[in-house]
Amino acid sequence: MWQGVRRDLSEAVAAVRRATAGPGRERDLVVQALKAALAAWVAWAVAGWWLKAPVAFVAPWVAVVLVESTVYRSIARGLQQLAAIAAGTVVATAVGLLLSDTMTAMAIVLPAALLLGYWRRLGSQGIYAATGALFVLTGGSVSVGTSAARLGEALFGALVGIAVNALIRPPVYLRDTSAVLRDATDEAHDILRDVADGLAEARWDAEEAGARHERALRLRSRVEQAHAAVDLGRESLRVNPRRRNGAAALPGKGYDDAVLVLDYAAVHTAGVTRTVLEAAAQDRRSPRPHPELARRYAAFLYQTAHALRLYNHSRFDHSSEDGLREAVAELRGTLQELRRDLVRSTTDDPDDIATYGALLAQAHRLADRLVVPS
Repeated sequence: MWQGVRRDLSEAVAAVRRATAGPGRERDLVVQALKAALAAWVAWAVAGWWLKAPVAFVAPWVAVVLVESTVYRSIARGLQQLAAIAAGTVVATAVGLLLSDTMTAMAIVLPAALLLGYWRRLGSQGIYAATGALFVLTGGSVSVGTSAARLGEALFGALVGIAVNALIRPPVYLRDTSAVLRDATDEAHDILRDVADGLAEARWDAEEAGARHERALRLRSRVEQAHAAVDLGRESLRVNPRRRNGAAALPGKGYDDAVLVLDYAAVHTAGVTRTVLEAAAQDRRSPRPHPELARRYAAFLYQTAHALRLYNHSRFDHSSEDGLREAVAELRGTLQELRRDLVRSTTDDPDDIATYGALLAQAHRLADRLVVPS
């Protein structure tokens, strides 16, 4: 238990240091938290302290939750939340005025409000229909005036939250997108080199091969994170004043191409590590390739890892394109040599040929995706 607490504390301290050291995800989170607190303070200062509105607490409550990760999301979810609150408030007010018993009104209103919350047009904000209904039914006597004031405070809080998020350092996540792509590419690069090291040194350790295969399977989740990061980067520039001011450009086709190649690299890497794992197993069904063939395939994997990293850099830095062209040309040359090796192979064992052929098929699939950017 105490080890877990110490680990959490050390991670928190490290996050604070990263936030103070320079731009990054941790600093972005701190800024968003401060903006949410500011939005709530402004909403309460106006609605509660200055205007002394009857249900002023609604304004800061709505404002704080609408300082979202992107300006577009603040607006979209703000509209959904207002619609949900309005629906719950109207239904609860109508039923509350017809019935004098709060418990009976809740028994009727809450199931309807919760079902309304599943309406797809309300998205993740549907739960606020039930919340709005509860505020009406548990806030004392039900009246049209109080409900109207509650909706007005919700609208004001939404406007404050959206304005603060849009006008004060509106979030842009292009840096995060590039970082996620770079990390995923580096992981694929490292896995391929580790597999190549094992093949070059004729290390057929089943435990080591299993660990590499697990890493290759987890690479898929990194590719999904990269895809989500690209989508978030694009969304963060929608209705964002920083884009109109020329401070940030919309992610182009290079991001999509990089994610697509990463996707193929993840599939290729998982296929290679699975084949090696099956060949390394003690009760293996698949035979191990001839040592000379394995060493040549290892050379191909080294070249693939290098080309993959160059490809990612070339999508955002055109100065890397010449190096990528050379790397891809070498890669295809090596691939042709591997095919000729298979033809010249003296083995008559069909299983041996099948194992090497499976590795070769994975090599072809990835090489076909590593094209020089146009």
